[in-house]
Amino acid sequence: MKKDVYEEGAGTTTTHRSRGAGSSRPAGPAPDKEEMMKKVQAAGTPGPAHEALSAFEGNWKAEVKCWMESESEPNVSQATSKTRWIFGRRFLEEEFHGEMMGKSFTGRCLLGFDNTKQKFNSVWIDDMNTAIFTSEGRGENGNKVITLEGKASCAATGQTDVPMKQIFRVISPDKHVLEMFNDGRKSMEITYTRQ
Repeated sequence: MKKDVYEEGAGTTTTHRSRGAGSSRPAGPAPDKEEMMKKVQAAGTPGPAHEALSAFEGNWKAEVKCWMESESEPNVSQATSKTRWIFGRRFLEEEFHGEMMGKSFTGRCLLGFDNTKQKFNSVWIDDMNTAIFTSEGRGENGNKVITLEGKASCAATGQTDVPMKQIFRVISPDKHVLEMFNDGRKSMEITYTRQ
Protein backbone atom coordinates (compact mmCIF):
# COMPACT_ATOMS: atom_id res chain seq x y z
CA MET A 1 0.00 0.00 0.00
CA LYS A 2 1.31 3.45 -0.94
CA LYS A 3 1.05 6.32 1.59
CA ASP A 4 1.47 9.98 0.77
CA VAL A 5 2.10 12.40 3.67
CA TYR A 6 2.29 16.10 3.08
CA GLU A 7 3.97 18.44 5.53
CA GLU A 8 3.33 22.07 5.02
CA GLY A 9 5.65 24.60 6.50
CA ALA A 10 7.18 27.91 5.55
CA GLY A 11 6.30 27.63 1.85
CA THR A 12 7.49 24.00 1.35
CA THR A 13 5.68 20.76 0.75
CA THR A 14 7.45 17.45 1.47
CA THR A 15 6.20 14.11 0.20
CA HIS A 16 7.08 10.88 2.04
CA ARG A 17 6.27 7.61 0.29
CA SER A 18 6.42 4.27 2.01
CA ARG A 19 7.65 1.23 0.09
CA GLY A 20 5.02 -1.35 -0.57
CA ALA A 21 3.11 -2.84 -3.48
CA GLY A 22 5.25 -0.98 -6.03
CA SER A 23 8.49 -2.55 -4.83
CA SER A 24 10.00 -5.25 -7.06
CA ARG A 25 11.97 -6.95 -4.26
CA PRO A 26 10.69 -10.30 -3.04
CA ALA A 27 9.65 -10.54 0.59
CA GLY A 28 11.98 -12.41 2.91
CA PRO A 29 15.69 -12.42 3.64
CA ALA A 30 18.13 -10.93 1.16
CA PRO A 31 19.58 -13.54 -1.21
CA ASP A 32 23.09 -14.82 -0.58
CA LYS A 33 25.33 -12.97 -3.06
CA GLU A 34 27.78 -15.84 -3.34
CA GLU A 35 24.97 -18.27 -4.15
CA MET A 36 23.58 -15.81 -6.73
CA MET A 37 26.99 -15.53 -8.42
CA LYS A 38 27.23 -19.33 -8.65
CA LYS A 39 23.84 -19.43 -10.38
CA VAL A 40 24.85 -16.65 -12.78
CA GLN A 41 28.10 -18.45 -13.64
CA ALA A 42 26.31 -21.75 -14.18
CA ALA A 43 23.73 -20.08 -16.44
CA GLY A 44 26.53 -18.46 -18.44
CA THR A 45 28.56 -21.64 -18.98
CA PRO A 46 28.11 -23.46 -22.31
CA GLY A 47 26.91 -27.04 -21.90
CA PRO A 48 25.76 -30.08 -23.89
CA ALA A 49 23.00 -28.19 -25.72
CA HIS A 50 25.57 -25.68 -26.97
CA GLU A 51 27.84 -28.51 -28.08
CA ALA A 52 24.94 -29.95 -30.12
CA LEU A 53 24.94 -26.72 -32.14
CA SER A 54 28.49 -27.55 -33.35
CA ALA A 55 26.79 -29.53 -36.14
CA PHE A 56 26.02 -26.16 -37.80
CA GLU A 57 29.55 -24.72 -37.51
CA GLY A 58 31.62 -24.36 -40.69
CA ASN A 59 31.48 -23.25 -44.33
CA TRP A 60 28.46 -24.37 -46.32
CA LYS A 61 26.97 -24.25 -49.77
CA ALA A 62 23.20 -24.07 -49.68
CA GLU A 63 20.33 -24.90 -51.99
CA VAL A 64 17.36 -22.67 -51.18
CA LYS A 65 13.80 -23.57 -52.17
CA CYS A 66 11.11 -20.91 -51.70
CA TRP A 67 7.39 -21.41 -52.15
CA MET A 68 5.32 -18.28 -52.76
CA GLU A 69 2.09 -20.29 -52.85
CA SER A 70 1.51 -23.76 -51.42
CA GLU A 71 0.59 -25.34 -54.79
CA SER A 72 3.36 -23.70 -56.82
CA GLU A 73 6.75 -25.11 -57.79
CA PRO A 74 9.52 -23.72 -55.58
CA ASN A 75 11.91 -21.05 -56.72
CA VAL A 76 15.39 -22.62 -56.37
CA SER A 77 18.57 -20.61 -55.81
CA GLN A 78 22.10 -21.18 -54.50
CA ALA A 79 23.72 -19.58 -51.48
CA THR A 80 26.71 -19.78 -49.14
CA SER A 81 26.96 -19.69 -45.39
CA LYS A 82 29.78 -19.26 -42.89
CA THR A 83 28.91 -20.18 -39.32
CA ARG A 84 31.29 -19.72 -36.41
CA TRP A 85 31.26 -19.71 -32.63
CA ILE A 86 31.42 -16.35 -30.83
CA PHE A 87 31.62 -15.26 -27.18
CA GLY A 88 33.38 -18.35 -25.90
CA ARG A 89 31.20 -20.89 -27.74
CA ARG A 90 28.00 -19.42 -26.29
CA PHE A 91 26.46 -18.43 -29.63
CA LEU A 92 26.78 -19.44 -33.27
CA GLU A 93 26.89 -16.58 -35.75
CA GLU A 94 25.90 -17.34 -39.33
CA GLU A 95 26.60 -15.02 -42.26
CA PHE A 96 24.39 -16.03 -45.17
CA HIS A 97 24.80 -14.81 -48.77
CA GLY A 98 21.99 -15.69 -51.15
CA GLU A 99 19.36 -14.46 -53.55
CA MET A 100 15.78 -13.41 -52.88
CA MET A 101 13.32 -12.30 -55.55
CA GLY A 102 16.13 -12.04 -58.08
CA LYS A 103 18.33 -9.84 -55.89
CA SER A 104 21.40 -10.75 -53.87
CA PHE A 105 21.09 -10.37 -50.12
CA THR A 106 23.02 -10.94 -46.92
CA GLY A 107 21.52 -12.24 -43.69
CA ARG A 108 22.88 -12.87 -40.25
CA CYS A 109 21.66 -15.31 -37.63
CA LEU A 110 22.59 -15.80 -33.99
CA LEU A 111 21.71 -19.22 -32.60
CA GLY A 112 22.13 -20.27 -28.99
CA PHE A 113 20.75 -22.07 -25.98
CA ASP A 114 19.42 -20.21 -22.93
CA ASN A 115 20.47 -22.22 -19.87
CA THR A 116 17.98 -20.40 -17.64
CA LYS A 117 14.92 -20.95 -19.85
CA GLN A 118 16.22 -24.32 -21.12
CA LYS A 119 15.35 -23.31 -24.70
CA PHE A 120 17.18 -22.79 -27.97
CA ASN A 121 16.79 -19.33 -29.42
CA SER A 122 17.57 -17.46 -32.61
CA VAL A 123 17.74 -13.93 -33.98
CA TRP A 124 17.66 -13.22 -37.75
CA ILE A 125 18.35 -9.96 -39.60
CA ASP A 126 19.07 -9.23 -43.26
CA ASP A 127 19.68 -6.35 -45.63
CA MET A 128 16.21 -6.58 -47.24
CA ASN A 129 14.24 -5.90 -44.04
CA THR A 130 14.11 -3.52 -41.11
CA ALA A 131 12.48 -6.18 -38.92
CA ILE A 132 14.26 -8.47 -36.47
CA PHE A 133 12.91 -12.02 -36.31
CA THR A 134 13.32 -13.83 -33.00
CA SER A 135 12.30 -17.37 -32.17
CA GLU A 136 12.76 -19.98 -29.47
CA GLY A 137 12.00 -23.62 -28.88
CA ARG A 138 13.23 -27.05 -27.94
CA GLY A 139 15.40 -29.84 -29.30
CA GLU A 140 14.55 -33.51 -29.64
CA ASN A 141 16.29 -36.72 -30.75
CA GLY A 142 19.47 -35.70 -28.92
CA ASN A 143 19.10 -32.15 -30.33
CA LYS A 144 19.42 -33.49 -33.89
CA VAL A 145 16.05 -31.77 -34.52
CA ILE A 146 15.49 -28.26 -33.13
CA THR A 147 12.12 -26.57 -33.57
CA LEU A 148 11.89 -22.81 -32.99
CA GLU A 149 8.76 -20.66 -33.12
CA GLY A 150 8.18 -16.92 -33.27
CA LYS A 151 6.11 -14.24 -34.94
CA ALA A 152 7.03 -12.06 -37.90
CA SER A 153 5.62 -9.31 -40.07
CA CYS A 154 5.03 -9.63 -43.82
CA ALA A 155 5.82 -6.46 -45.75
CA ALA A 156 4.10 -7.80 -48.90
CA THR A 157 0.70 -8.36 -47.20
CA GLY A 158 0.99 -5.92 -44.31
CA GLN A 159 0.26 -8.72 -41.84
CA THR A 160 1.88 -8.57 -38.42
CA ASP A 161 2.40 -11.26 -35.79
CA VAL A 162 2.35 -14.05 -38.38
CA PRO A 163 3.18 -17.39 -36.66
CA MET A 164 6.50 -18.74 -37.94
CA LYS A 165 8.25 -22.05 -37.31
CA GLN A 166 11.80 -23.14 -38.13
CA ILE A 167 12.91 -26.76 -37.96
CA PHE A 168 16.65 -27.50 -38.03
CA ARG A 169 17.46 -31.14 -38.88
CA VAL A 170 20.98 -32.56 -38.67
CA ILE A 171 21.19 -35.21 -41.40
CA SER A 172 24.90 -36.02 -41.07
CA PRO A 173 28.14 -34.26 -40.02
CA ASP A 174 28.25 -32.74 -43.52
CA LYS A 175 24.59 -31.94 -44.13
CA HIS A 176 21.68 -30.23 -42.39
CA VAL A 177 18.32 -28.86 -43.46
CA LEU A 178 16.33 -25.83 -42.32
CA GLU A 179 12.59 -25.83 -43.01
CA MET A 180 10.52 -22.69 -42.50
CA PHE A 181 6.77 -22.50 -42.10
CA ASN A 182 4.76 -19.31 -42.47
CA ASP A 183 1.36 -19.48 -40.71
CA GLY A 184 1.46 -23.30 -40.96
CA ARG A 185 2.44 -23.37 -44.66
CA LYS A 186 5.93 -24.49 -45.72
CA SER A 187 7.57 -21.46 -47.31
CA MET A 188 11.28 -22.31 -47.45
CA GLU A 189 13.71 -25.20 -47.27
CA ILE A 190 17.47 -24.75 -47.19
CA THR A 191 19.76 -27.75 -47.60
CA TYR A 192 23.28 -27.03 -46.33
CA THR A 193 26.20 -29.14 -47.57
CA ARG A 194 29.65 -28.71 -46.04
CA GLN A 195 32.26 -27.18 -48.37
